Parts: sequence; structure tokens; C-alpha cells
Amino acid sequence: MSHRGMCSRREADRYIEQGLVLVDGQVVDVLGSKVLPSVDIQLKQKAQTRQQQLATILLNKPVGFVSSQPEPGYKPAIDLIQPANHFRESAWEPEFTPRILKGLAPAGRLDIDSRGLLVLTQDGRIARQLIGEKSQIEKEYLVWVKGEITTDALNLLRHGIELDGKPLKKAIVRQLNPSRLKIILTEGKKRQIRRMCDQVGLTVTGLTRVRIGKVKLGDLPPGQWRFLGAQETF
Repeated sequence: MSHRGMCSRREADRYIEQGLVLVDGQVVDVLGSKVLPSVDIQLKQKAQTRQQQLATILLNKPVGFVSSQPEPGYKPAIDLIQPANHFRESAWEPEFTPRILKGLAPAGRLDIDSRGLLVLTQDGRIARQLIGEKSQIEKEYLVWVKGEITTDALNLLRHGIELDGKPLKKAIVRQLNPSRLKIILTEGKKRQIRRMCDQVGLTVTGLTRVRIGKVKLGDLPPGQWRFLGAQETF
């Protein structure tokens, strides 16, 4: 079920235990049941309704907040998911309720010195789509740098850098002006862009993530959040 993108492994276990999974039309409620790869797997309507109620939130994370559980003295981004920071751009935007904080977790990282679009979700399907091993979702960044941006540096940033002993996937890199780059990645190693720039003699002075897949940061103010729209997909 997880491999097919129907839900996370944890959610699959829960649905199976509750008798909400149909295999070729028959209920399977025993964890670890083995089936052929060709079988038809469906969720009962009750499970589908639950999935539709799972919240996914877009946050414009400011500098000074960490994406996930912090060390003592650091502030987690989830602390910003409060009614006072809710950016309600249109009438369809639902109200904040405390239930959206239960099981809400960041789908990807954005380090403490970076700002911009951060996704937090209760939905294992979206988390897998964004940060699963096979994810090809683009993440677009505006990057301010100090140092000379040479043609050789740009070519190396696009392809040829290794981090942690492994070559990085190809990146799209464009120079916007003498001190700013646009970088598009399909992976997200720890402090990846800063470490990439270090290798070509550039120092990152500012970094903002402006897009994940088809979802853009847009005019969401710093420190505020909104729900992923019903018609929005990554």
C-alpha cells in the first residue's frame, strides 16, 4: 500500500487492523498478510474520508526556526502553526482547529538560516511524494552569494559536485544578477546548497525556497501559514 502511494506504512497498519482494506474485494485485517503484486487493493469509504480530512500546511518559515524537533534553545517551525499566524487568502480557507497539530510533521528540511516554503502534513502520501526515496519533485531556491560567480562555478554547481562521498543529482542553476542565483534541486541533503556553493568558492548570504513542485510560496507573508488548497497538487 505504501509502495503504491496509497498511504504511509503506519497508516496502512492502522487501516488493516481496523478492517478498512479490501484485497480483490475481500477484507484483510491481519498485519503481515501476503498477497501477489497483481492484486487490487482498495480502501473502504471510511478510510478515504479520513484521508480527505488530513491537513497539509504551507508555511513561510523565517530565519531562526528549525524544521523539525530542535535541540534545547531552538524554536521548531510547528510553533508558528497558530490561529494568529493563519493567512486566509480566500473564503474557502478553513479555520484553524487544534486537531491539525496532531501528527503534523515537516515533509523535508529547511535549515535554521534559511527562509521560505516549508510543507507540514498529516498525510503520509504527501510526505512520501515529497521526500520518499524515489521523489523527483523539484525544489526551487533563490540564493544570494558573496564571491565571483564564474562560468566554471556554474557548470560545477549544475553537475559534478560530491557531498558525503556521493555525487549529487543534476541541478538547474541560473545566474540572476552578480550576487544572486536560482537553483532547482530534486534532492535535499543537509545544508546542500550552502555546501555546494562552498565548494566553488561562494558564500551563501541568503536563501529562500520559493517553490516545491507546482506549489509556489507566492505572497504568503513570513511567519504565516495556509492550508494546501483542495485543487493544489505538488
